[in-house]
Amino acid sequence: MKILMFGRGVIAAAYGWALERAGHHVEFYVRPGRAAAYGEVVDLDLLDARRRPWGKRVTERWAVRYRESLESDHDFDLIVLSVQHYGFAEAAAFLGPRAGGATILVFNNLWVEPLTATEHLPADQIALGFPGAGGGFGDDGVLRAALLPMVFFGTLDRPPTERERAVRQVFREAGFRIQENSDFRGWLAVHFVQNAGLHTQSLKLGSLSGLTPGHLREAILATRELLPLVEARGIDLRRHRKELLPFRAPVWLAAPALAWLFRNFPPARVVTEAHANPEELRAVCRDTLAEARRRGVPVPRLEAAEPYFTGERTI
Repeated sequence: MKILMFGRGVIAAAYGWALERAGHHVEFYVRPGRAAAYGEVVDLDLLDARRRPWGKRVTERWAVRYRESLESDHDFDLIVLSVQHYGFAEAAAFLGPRAGGATILVFNNLWVEPLTATEHLPADQIALGFPGAGGGFGDDGVLRAALLPMVFFGTLDRPPTERERAVRQVFREAGFRIQENSDFRGWLAVHFVQNAGLHTQSLKLGSLSGLTPGHLREAILATRELLPLVEARGIDLRRHRKELLPFRAPVWLAAPALAWLFRNFPPARVVTEAHANPEELRAVCRDTLAEARRRGVPVPRLEAAEPYFTGERTI
């Protein structure tokens, strides 16, 4: 299969490497001038946990292909669109008239209603998913990241189409396990507020790493306060019991368990320690708080953290 990764961010690079290793032809679309700036290789320090729970470390210089233009008559079979949620509208507007015949995997965190977010993309060519990976590019240009075994896919209350099933198969054949959710609108909203709850503490700390049980206790309580906001958007939380289990469990149990996971489980530790985009964390909190205020939903812990994501206060 011929696959285009939109951009050369953390998710695009990590999954582009995995998909190329699985035998696919992979290219990266980047803005004009970026190919020369990026160079011909991606330096990888990757923890690949697809087949080993604790991960296999991969360090290599991976030669990549770039393109700085995209016409509608291209021959890509799949375009993977994974950008920061605040940059999604611009990316989708650019890609819409250039989709050609490709399936577009929206591999993205979204806070905007999915049908609204993807309105510029051809509706019958879209697949919705979410990565199980994370990390960051360091100051030395090295991508330090972890690839987890699970990839998340879903639909908006209907069975997957033939295109969507084909995309899932591409990831299965690349060694990933698929978790399916028929209410992906709700799944994304729950995931977004979980991140917002976590970032009330990570922004105070100045990092995703080093979160103590005390920090995570407050993050869990902040997330609980945000669940009525999810319900106010018409989401039935009963359909997401599995995702909410750590946030419904007794906090005295869940907080130390999460702290242990972040500290001792290598893939989780890599994701938190290597994350290098604080603006992403701030934007998640800002957008969640704006929605809570618009709907009149009280979120006191997120409100209290506001100075940390508006720049009024730093650590």
